[in-house]
Amino acid sequence: MCQFVTDATHSTKDGRLIADDIQHFIALQCGVSYSHSHVYWLLHKLGFSWITSRSMHPQQSAEAQETFKKTAK
Repeated sequence: MCQFVTDATHSTKDGRLIADDIQHFIALQCGVSYSHSHVYWLLHKLGFSWITSRSMHPQQSAEAQETFKKTAK
């Protein structure tokens, strides 16, 4: 599970990792169904912090941002 969470949080494909994603992963890999609160508890026990921001939007363009910065002044 740790590797799944780490890989998914560094992926720019989907943007955010939500509890439903982790629940689905656990159900497929372990055959166990957990509530959201139990998923959060597991993340905490594994050393993850659930309250995070999205570091990069999936459709974000660095070029468009630079252009905006230059024209916004």
